[in-house]
Amino acid sequence: MLTCPISPLRPYTAATSGPLPALPSGPTPRRKDWSPTVKPTRDVYVVGAYNTDFIGKFHPDFIWKKHPDFGKKENPSLEDYVRTAALGALEDAGVAPAQIQKGFVGNFVGELFNNQGHLGSVLAGAHPDLANKAFSRVEGACASGALALVNGIDAISAGYDYVLVVGAEMQTTVNAKEGADYLARASHYKTQRDIDPFTFPALFARRAKAYMEAFDFSHADLAKVVVNAYANGNKNPKAHMKTVSMPLEKAAEASDKNPAFLSNEELKPWLKVSDCSQVSDGGSAVVLVSAEGLKKLGKDPKDAVQIVSYGHATGAIEGPSDLTEMDVTAAAAKEAYADAGVSAGDVQVAEVHDCFAIAQVLAMEALGFAEKGKAKEQLIEQNAFAIEGKIPVNTGGGLMSFGHPVGATGVKQAGEIYRQMLGRCGDYQVPGEPTLGLAQNMGGDDRTAVVTIFRRGS
Repeated sequence: MLTCPISPLRPYTAATSGPLPALPSGPTPRRKDWSPTVKPTRDVYVVGAYNTDFIGKFHPDFIWKKHPDFGKKENPSLEDYVRTAALGALEDAGVAPAQIQKGFVGNFVGELFNNQGHLGSVLAGAHPDLANKAFSRVEGACASGALALVNGIDAISAGYDYVLVVGAEMQTTVNAKEGADYLARASHYKTQRDIDPFTFPALFARRAKAYMEAFDFSHADLAKVVVNAYANGNKNPKAHMKTVSMPLEKAAEASDKNPAFLSNEELKPWLKVSDCSQVSDGGSAVVLVSAEGLKKLGKDPKDAVQIVSYGHATGAIEGPSDLTEMDVTAAAAKEAYADAGVSAGDVQVAEVHDCFAIAQVLAMEALGFAEKGKAKEQLIEQNAFAIEGKIPVNTGGGLMSFGHPVGATGVKQAGEIYRQMLGRCGDYQVPGEPTLGLAQNMGGDDRTAVVTIFRRGS
């Protein structure tokens, strides 16, 4: 006989415990157009966002050996970034900490860089009114932030009305080679770690080599992507590289000031320092609410940005099979576009995961902004991704210039789209206040991808 251990002392029986409660009759209520592949199932709005400064070497406020305050001041801690981002987003949203019902923290390797895990509990300590809330940490390599956002969207779909999403990372606590080893955990460590002491730069140098050999594409073409990122970051007061210029001549050629630094001799010529994102510290947060939550706040949909869909795809850790395309990002994009009922041509502003310059090129093709192998002709030569271009991309500088605190990146992207749509980006504001935006966050070598579609409320 099957028993149900309701009590540790005796099995459940109808005779001793009464009848089981009846299940609700009829189908579970769903949105009329709901299907297992349509997400979200309730309206979800971003109502507030906050980024700390993203800092690291070459940022004027980062304390390092050549900084005048070295030994006198300390850089913010991982806990500082979680707390500052969370409280900043709540203030921006006009949401009291006590109203938050659930929250998620995106972080990749806090245990290694900072000897600190259990970051949901860190968030609970950010304010007395956040104590005892339902918080947890989410990890998916460099896509940790977007996965935290996905969990937040799903929480709204499940019935919550106020959700806090935070992303944070502090990576400047160790030297570059040790940090590269920590980050290599996002690759297939067993088979890929030995490609180079700097595993991920080598993996994307491998992609750059394959792409340039397959298509009419050069280092000079790639340099234009880098220059655009730095030009945008120079307009962004919170960017890691806000004071660093990147002329085309420097970005196009390896030199003493822009070295090709890999030890792998086959891959070394295919990647320079300027092609890489930054080793940054920072935190980002957004506040999500349901339509009911928006109403209770006294806000109109036009004061918010709606998340209309997302796609989440994951590939086997040993991949990719084709170095000239990002098939996992393409799968996530296909899902997001289908759920939103839009196409790549409808997107007016985008945040793309440019962990390396070649990653931006491949992502823009995977997202459908250009055909495979045609990013040069269809985007780069037309300067289409500039702030004033056809499809502005990474308007605040992207990972190469704004910075890349790994767990914060996906949350920062959502906040940047929100701010662009509300016309709040200052010197790097896209003309005309776009109404449809996209963010693509990636973990590993396109092993995890999240693509999110945003629409300005009306």
